[in-house]
Amino acid sequence: MPVLNDEVPDEGDYDASRRRGEFDNITPDDFIRGSGHGNPPGWMDSSEIDHVRREMPIVYVEIVPVRTDEFGRIDQVGTLLRVGDDSSIERTLITGRVLFHESLREAVARNISKDLGDIALPVLPVNLQPFSVAEFFPTPGVSRYYDPRQHAVALCYVVPIAGDCKPQDETLDVEWLSPAEVTRPDFLAQMPNGHDQIIRQAIAWAE
Repeated sequence: MPVLNDEVPDEGDYDASRRRGEFDNITPDDFIRGSGHGNPPGWMDSSEIDHVRREMPIVYVEIVPVRTDEFGRIDQVGTLLRVGDDSSIERTLITGRVLFHESLREAVARNISKDLGDIALPVLPVNLQPFSVAEFFPTPGVSRYYDPRQHAVALCYVVPIAGDCKPQDETLDVEWLSPAEVTRPDFLAQMPNGHDQIIRQAIAWAE
């Protein structure tokens, strides 16, 4: 486990050799974007995160972006088009890890900005209680949620988007459809591995 502030590490902790106070000059922004002297303590490179994914669950946020009418009712639901690992086009939601030293609120905002751009203007919920918790397993059939890379625990949120969306990072496009359209069986069939279930739960929760 990470050593925070003056916590005394147990023998075998991965950073047990770090001196006390090593985090004192690190700002929260450093933990999100990295400092000018490389990544701050606690960050892992790709090989390290792959190792952790094989050993323990990873915390994620999963976000259903929506547009609402003047009464706050869901008018449209956004889904993302991306290129999958097998080079096929897949339809999914906004999802991403909660980074070390990052609050849930910051994780939701960062992942929305990563996929929809800096002017998406998400209206973050006052209460950060998720509408559902989805537990993804790397073994098919253990649950309705599947992720071949890892065991992931995803906190699911519905977040209204007030601004303009410009697909970023790995997102090719964002498609906005009515709740009736996104819950059609033929549409949900395009969202495998449990994301279809998250869409259903989000719309039912918001009614």
